[in-house]
Amino acid sequence: MTSALRRTIHTQADAIERMAAADLAEPAQRLRDARRVLLVGTGTSRHAADLGALLLRDAGLDAYGFAAEQFVTWGPTLHPDDAVVVISHTGRTAYSRRARETARTAGCRLLTITGERAGWPEAIVTVAPEESETYTVSYTACLAALANLAHCLGCPDVGPADLTRAARHVRAVCATYQPGAVPAPGRALGLVGAGPYAVTAAEGALKIREAAGVLAEGFDAERLLHGAAVPYGPRDRLLLVAPDSDPDGLVAAIGAAATAEGIPVSTVPGIAGLHPVLAQLPVTVGLQLVAAELAEVDRRDPDQVIVGAWAEESLWERGSVPSPGH
Repeated sequence: MTSALRRTIHTQADAIERMAAADLAEPAQRLRDARRVLLVGTGTSRHAADLGALLLRDAGLDAYGFAAEQFVTWGPTLHPDDAVVVISHTGRTAYSRRARETARTAGCRLLTITGERAGWPEAIVTVAPEESETYTVSYTACLAALANLAHCLGCPDVGPADLTRAARHVRAVCATYQPGAVPAPGRALGLVGAGPYAVTAAEGALKIREAAGVLAEGFDAERLLHGAAVPYGPRDRLLLVAPDSDPDGLVAAIGAAATAEGIPVSTVPGIAGLHPVLAQLPVTVGLQLVAAELAEVDRRDPDQVIVGAWAEESLWERGSVPSPGH
């Protein structure tokens, strides 16, 4: 039986095109002329926040991505002329709910990006709730919404036509994916990229951990070089994410060093001709397909992955209200 994860992966090009056609002029106006724009999310949504900040900086805004827990507990002092963008696939994530209330209490300009049924009236709504716990389309649709927002605010090369081209690349990745290109490691898989591709490395590692139960880690090239590579050996594997897109060549050099140390190396190529953030869409989808394949090879269910003590409701609700002293 085909997993919901695999079925959903193949819906993403359509979702990107729908977000490309959305009229986001009013939400964009909430961000225009803001003192700062703070984008907040948890897990995959944090990755969207980081890439969204890159897009909004290209539009001339002073934008930063935050993990939701960091934002509500250790984040900056908020001012009414700040804008806060809270990203949550479901609207139920504890720290993201709290981040939304923190922004409302501070009187900030508030924008949220969520899926259907979240019940947040100020939200840009992306897609229906996902069937698989390994989220895919809610992430890529969110990135498309952020690109549309950035286009409304003046970021070049991320408008509807550019998103439509990115969707075509997504379809091509789905149609041409070659099984076996990234074999399962004997122990750990390290994904490494530079710039926005480092965010995609982290997102790909998260999908592979969730779907396939593989010990996968995502790194920016500098962090891997400065000590993080030490434990890797021949039982492990490195996956270079778009080494051709690293202007300094560090990702490729890391691959060469790994090969010299007997560490197997695989490569996922970048996408030329797209804005660097839009290029993450097809690359991300390729990594999602790796996750789905590795799950199938190991006969794991990629759709129900948070189980046992990890699924305890009280654990997931922790952080929904401030702790004493904060």
